[in-house]
Amino acid sequence: MIATTVSSGVLVLVGAVFLASAVEMVEALTIVFAVGHTRGWRSALQGVVVALLALGALVAAFGPALVHVPLTWLRLIVGGILLIFGLQWLRKAVLRASGLKAKHDEDAIYAETVEELRALGDAPKGDRIAFAMAFKGVFLEGLEVVITVLTLGTSAHRLGLASIVAAGAVLLVGVVGIVVSKQLSSVPENAMKTSVGVLLISYGTFWVGEALKVSWPGNDGFLLVLVVFYGLSTWLVIQQTKSASAKAMVSA
Repeated sequence: MIATTVSSGVLVLVGAVFLASAVEMVEALTIVFAVGHTRGWRSALQGVVVALLALGALVAAFGPALVHVPLTWLRLIVGGILLIFGLQWLRKAVLRASGLKAKHDEDAIYAETVEELRALGDAPKGDRIAFAMAFKGVFLEGLEVVITVLTLGTSAHRLGLASIVAAGAVLLVGVVGIVVSKQLSSVPENAMKTSVGVLLISYGTFWVGEALKVSWPGNDGFLLVLVVFYGLSTWLVIQQTKSASAKAMVSA
């Protein structure tokens, strides 16, 4: 019997890619359902297919090219990008969790999109508006997934694994959406975004440290320590922000 081990780096990679892909797919699904139900499914699905092909082409085109970048520079650049992306995800998640920013409401977004589409009048055959909106929704949401896949996958030399995980997340959300035949408004989106932010800045910190020749205790096992540290720090920031917001409301 051959014993196999899964490194902490792989676990963080899989978690970050899967959650990021699932969150973006939920948001894209809302737009696609709104377009399909309002102006017809044929043009909407055509837009989805073309967007997915374009995103796949980006991964195929830029993924192999990144492998030729010197490892130290790749880790430094990728680590910096992951830190920026992770902090952006966390900032929004903290504001939403503390009540300072409205949470992402898929039902409200669906209703708003439907109203906008209905104002454009009846849908003709070969509806370019439906195609364009479905394409834009899937492509723009998917672009963040592509960036996550390329940065994490190439820096960890596991582009194939990252691509498979992302495709699995997209497929899973798509199947669930088809089964329930509506936007997925009950998904704990903010909690998922918080988790993605924590995982991205953990990986970003790790790769920047590697590029700067930091000797991490336990090698990539230290990634789990970073995840716990940033997770607890995020929770404390949310609690402090909630407290400060409550005091401000009382004093007002």
